[in-house]
Amino acid sequence: MLPLFLGLLVGLLMALTGAGGGILAVPLLVFALRLPLVAAAPIGLIAVGLGAAVSGMLGLRDGIVRYRAALLMGGLAMGVAPLGVAAARRVPNAPLTIAFAAVLALAAGRMWQHARHALHPAADANAARAALPCVIDARDGRLVWTRPCAQALAFTGVVAGLLSGLLGVGGGFVIVPALTRFTELSARSIVATSLAVIALGSVGGVSAAAWNGAIAWDIALPFAIGSVIASLLARVIAKHVAGPRLQQGFAVVSACVAVLLLARGVGWLAVR
Repeated sequence: MLPLFLGLLVGLLMALTGAGGGILAVPLLVFALRLPLVAAAPIGLIAVGLGAAVSGMLGLRDGIVRYRAALLMGGLAMGVAPLGVAAARRVPNAPLTIAFAAVLALAAGRMWQHARHALHPAADANAARAALPCVIDARDGRLVWTRPCAQALAFTGVVAGLLSGLLGVGGGFVIVPALTRFTELSARSIVATSLAVIALGSVGGVSAAAWNGAIAWDIALPFAIGSVIASLLARVIAKHVAGPRLQQGFAVVSACVAVLLLARGVGWLAVR
């Protein structure tokens, strides 16, 4: 029952933040189920990918997923993720855990910063909008595709894919801040588009891990089922509670988990 419960928690966080599921799935598996990071990574990615796929399809139905941006970022993430999986199999557990802690701390800091900016927007909104690579056409509500916009989104997809394969994270902690920084999409649209990208990118990482026989299916299946169930249920409350304050709370939790992972990686905290 423990993998199922952990999956429920991950699915809830992912649906509410668009970023929390993947980044906390692996630490939960490491500390609660005593798995090495290289074994926890593909399990976390399965759960995050399935939960993101369900929420992403529902978001697409509701018309809040920017599908062209999602296809660009997700396609690149899918292609790059197997490279991350191959690298993870060659890196010892301790350095990999320390790297995960560093990425988690960085993600927490960036999420806090972007949430703070959302709560206190720039005084000159027109100037801030003009500086964005990706803006929305007021005539049809679509993104205006320019070279800077495509480059920014493509780079985001590549980074998300590498981290997805290497650390087993969905990449939402990269995608959400990037969409917040590079576009003027609404918070709901950013979360939904991020989940669609995560779903696509997870395919590459999970496929590579399954090909190498690196997935413990007895843990992965209940974990994934819990994630999907929570993702569906959380949609009812996500529109009411999602926002900058929630992202700030998640940033604080992520920073605390990063400290624990760092202690684990350097041998100060042993999982018995």
